[in-house]
Amino acid sequence: MSAEVLTKRSLWDSYRFPIILLISIIVGSVIGVIFGERAMVLQPLGQIFLNLMFTVVVPLVFFTISSAVGNMLNMRRLGKIMGYLFAVFLATGLIAAVLILVVVKVWPPAQGVVLDLSAAGEFEAVKLSDAIVRAITVPDFALVVSRSYMLPLIVFSILFGIGVSITSDKKNNRVATILNDVSIVMMKVVDLIMYYAPIGLCAYFAALVGEFGPQLIGAYGRAMLIYYPLCFIYFVVFFPIYACFSGGMPAVRRMFRHIMPPTVTSLATQSSIATLPVNLEAAAKIGVPKDVRDLVLPIGATMHMEGSVISAMLKITFLFGLFGLEFSGAGTYVSALLISIMSGVVMSGVPGGGLIGEMLIVSLYGFPPEAFPIIATIGFLVDPPATCINVTGDTVSAMAVTRLVEGKDWLDKFPEGGSVGKDESVPEELSEKDGGKVSWG
Repeated sequence: MSAEVLTKRSLWDSYRFPIILLISIIVGSVIGVIFGERAMVLQPLGQIFLNLMFTVVVPLVFFTISSAVGNMLNMRRLGKIMGYLFAVFLATGLIAAVLILVVVKVWPPAQGVVLDLSAAGEFEAVKLSDAIVRAITVPDFALVVSRSYMLPLIVFSILFGIGVSITSDKKNNRVATILNDVSIVMMKVVDLIMYYAPIGLCAYFAALVGEFGPQLIGAYGRAMLIYYPLCFIYFVVFFPIYACFSGGMPAVRRMFRHIMPPTVTSLATQSSIATLPVNLEAAAKIGVPKDVRDLVLPIGATMHMEGSVISAMLKITFLFGLFGLEFSGAGTYVSALLISIMSGVVMSGVPGGGLIGEMLIVSLYGFPPEAFPIIATIGFLVDPPATCINVTGDTVSAMAVTRLVEGKDWLDKFPEGGSVGKDESVPEELSEKDGGKVSWG
């Protein structure tokens, strides 16, 4: 889908569902402001939506991850490119996380707004050592299938997927086929639940604003005033720096000449996978060699999300501010950095990964369940710029990987203006992977 075609689409066609959700949240907030505590009568309708999402998250995580791992292990990749690929992904994710950490320390996103939720008193400070043990392991299998232990569930799902792959015939892997089929079914279940989302979110925010007042709306506005300008700065400052590392100023000029089609497409579709064909074309025109772009961009579209890293840190500090907790200390900073990078480099490779990352934040830090839809709403609000940063970050990362693999003179080896061509189509395993995906940022 070309940028020209996308520009002809109306705002409603491009953002229909996000607009509906935003309108429902606004309507609910207005109801809460007008009726005050009387709007609490709508809380059960919001709780139904919350409970449905809690119910679906565990099977969603298990089947999607275990299925994805089996598929990934069947792919043959060049070891050198893969090594540099993950190094670049982690490095750029860390830079993005540190940047937003500095920004939120200077300008806290929820400063002066404190919610006195009944369960907030159950919050316990998380020591880094205890958090690591508790984050990846549980003492009993029964705990794995609980939403309170999301990361152990993810670890188990990965191990299960590896077990399926190494003990079965890769050409006739019935277990892997079943896992894939069920994962597709689970995503359709999420789609069905999301039909109820406008009603559920409207009711939830009517009750929330009715109980805590319009100060919560101001807190969201403050968070967006942090996120949107920061994404713009990251695009116009840090991406040129990465491109300069890749090949000096000529690489920077190449990037800006060809980056706009994937930028426009990502803003219109809000999907990294949907933008992949346009991104492959842009990388080809920049001069990124075929084997590098065909590896970096598809994998990056599922597990390299700098925009998601930034939003994850924003969500963590937002909750700390809402619950009147001090966001300080080396252990808190390190754990927040790790969770943010994990959300952007690992969780984003899973359908519904934004939802899983938000659940992980709530459970790992011990926030009450009521905190989940609060940060899920942030994920929805930041989705367009986050997707843009995610997608264009993949393009620049492909340039950096090329420089590491081919050397600093790669621009001379691979001239500008290439094309994907008929024999360079998107890998089949990714062509339908994002279908029906509900993005939570």
